[in-house]
Amino acid sequence: MVEKAKSKGKELEEKLLFKSKNLSERGTEFFRKSNDFCEGYKKFLCNKTEREIVDYTTSLLEKTGYKKFVPGTKYKAGTKVYFNNRGKNLIMVTIGKKDISEGVRIGASHIDSPRLDFKPVPFFEDTELAYFKTHYYGGIKKYQWSAIPLSLHGVITLKGDKLLKVVIGEDPNDPSFCVTDLLPHLAKDQMKKNASEVITGEQLNILIGSWQFKDDEVSQKVKLNIADIIFQKYGIVEEDFLSAELCAVPAFTPKDVGFDRSMIGAYGQDDSVCAYANIMAEIDIKDPTYTTITVLADKEETGSDGPTGLSSMFLIDFIEELASAYGVELRRVLSKSMCISSDVNSAYDPAFGENYEKMNCSYLNHGPSISKYGGAGGKYSTNDASAEMMYFIREIMDENDITWQVGELGKVDGGGGGTVAMYISSHNVDTVDFGVPVLSMHSPYEVTAKADIYMLYLAMKAFYLCPRGKQ
Repeated sequence: MVEKAKSKGKELEEKLLFKSKNLSERGTEFFRKSNDFCEGYKKFLCNKTEREIVDYTTSLLEKTGYKKFVPGTKYKAGTKVYFNNRGKNLIMVTIGKKDISEGVRIGASHIDSPRLDFKPVPFFEDTELAYFKTHYYGGIKKYQWSAIPLSLHGVITLKGDKLLKVVIGEDPNDPSFCVTDLLPHLAKDQMKKNASEVITGEQLNILIGSWQFKDDEVSQKVKLNIADIIFQKYGIVEEDFLSAELCAVPAFTPKDVGFDRSMIGAYGQDDSVCAYANIMAEIDIKDPTYTTITVLADKEETGSDGPTGLSSMFLIDFIEELASAYGVELRRVLSKSMCISSDVNSAYDPAFGENYEKMNCSYLNHGPSISKYGGAGGKYSTNDASAEMMYFIREIMDENDITWQVGELGKVDGGGGGTVAMYISSHNVDTVDFGVPVLSMHSPYEVTAKADIYMLYLAMKAFYLCPRGKQ
């Protein structure tokens, strides 16, 4: 069959105009590879806190040849090492063939997600029902967290400095927990409230029991019964909650979404989706030209503060430790380094299309999204990537046949959000945001496209392996 010649206009359109491509055009083999890659991702998603992700990833690293980083050691090219910071951060490194003075390639993602953290004194009884009080963590729509199954995760430091790890509600044989909601028959006044007030922060109490301890001399019989159950099973007394990091998260299991199984629905995909792609790219690269550093950060959802957030010096201190073994000054390494801040972007949702500017938003199945800047109206609180850095990434993507797109979070005056990019770029590191589009971001059940996830993995490998440095 003779192929029809393209018109002059069609030739000019393809040559001159930019349009992102749908990954469906790559066919069934690419879809199969995306599916296969995401089977590992769904297992990864079963780890729902930063500590669980660090533990899971550390085990994965040790199985694939990584060794603990030893300060002062001059490693040979190709060596793979890791560093664990406080059980909440993980830094993975593959030593490159070029001297570290030529800079490093950094891939940064965060592994904390919005949730319900326990208050320091959480345990109470009211009208013969027992609860845990919470203080929500990160940006959530509070009403989305009522009347859904919740599981309890975290750690408790007991006397003798013993760390007890807690996961209750994920196993089918475990009990479940929930925040209650008001029945529609009595919700006339509730339904008149603004969405932010339909459920208040102080109403996000987790229901944990109703059966009384049989003793007429006890005033809080349900609370005592639950306290006794917890003590008998875990050896915990109420005072131990003061030295605990506990939270409630959705008890949903990661699942394929859609008849075509092209998407994944799960809690915590912001930003586990980018973290997993980065981790697997870091593990799979061999003998890179430049040293690669993959970092998993904590506290992004609350401003990146504290010793495990990227506004602290834990990453920079690590790079200095690494550079000092080679006799190289930190500032020289940073000035020649480049970073992809790999965080999610909002996928266009036609149900809420009025909140997006269609020319500058991200779409499912169009590949990972490059964001020149984030922040809010006026570009406040953001990194703004340079033209040179944007072109460098464009060039790598095009050379490696990576399908990608560009995107802002939404309309200029519609709101906004930040990533860890500005904390890394503040150390004189060229940085750009690049991540997977997400539907229902920050909800208990976020949705991503498998093809976008796999393509981000390929993109991160291409970035890590690119032999060219900064000009």
